[in-house]
Amino acid sequence: MIGNSELAREFWETGKSATCPIYDMHGHMGVFHSIHFPRPTAEDMIRTLDEAGVRMLTFSHHWALFSPDQGNRPAIEAVRRHPDRLRAYCLVNPNYPENTAADLAQFEQHRDVFVGFKFLAGYHGIPLTDPRNAPAWEYANEHKLLVLTHTWGHSVVDGPGVLREIAGRYPNIKLLMGHSCHGEWDAAVALVRDFPHVYLELTALFDDRGIMEKFVREAGSDRMLFGTDLPWFDPHQAIGVLCNADISDDDRHNICHRNAEKLLAPLL
Repeated sequence: MIGNSELAREFWETGKSATCPIYDMHGHMGVFHSIHFPRPTAEDMIRTLDEAGVRMLTFSHHWALFSPDQGNRPAIEAVRRHPDRLRAYCLVNPNYPENTAADLAQFEQHRDVFVGFKFLAGYHGIPLTDPRNAPAWEYANEHKLLVLTHTWGHSVVDGPGVLREIAGRYPNIKLLMGHSCHGEWDAAVALVRDFPHVYLELTALFDDRGIMEKFVREAGSDRMLFGTDLPWFDPHQAIGVLCNADISDDDRHNICHRNAEKLLAPLL
């Protein structure tokens, strides 16, 4: 099926949309071991954003995820160079709890850079509910911040059961479920229905036929956020899926920018 709505035609004809800016709420940055990214730097990635009509990328740097000696410094530097195009998530790695206090102090010092926190429990091997994560959750809850966390179906560290406990414990955060509990789609929908502060984030969903429509139908497009894992995936693929999905242009506007604008407005 080739999308033929007014908005889809605008993307097909021009490669981007003047009426529908895009906010990518799930990005990364930098080189990564054993993988070649053609455009890994902030400047490279902004070229991709320009080509696809992405107004802003919210990201966590690969070095913050896996190199505690570097931490969030590269993300801060990137946002400082491009404050009109980039915002960052502050990464807290619970494998190094001795660094947590410094990470939170860094967040406070750079509130113009960070919009919230990022957790990667599936890679770090520590459940989101572990006490070592509590200081960041509590800070985010107190300050009503965004929290993007990797989630995956049937996971004991970041699956739907863990997310349900976190959502109930921290009602003031905006909880962005990265990958939307991939594979446990019904459980992801149930979380959004049960908790008004939980959002579906669409990275890694774009090659699963019919899930976009299911989410719009059962959870509502006002609770869905565009994301790509850039530079892992190209935003053009995600835009193509959105244009071809059996949803309305109003839904596409919600997913691409309206929901993100509402979430980011108090934090920018």
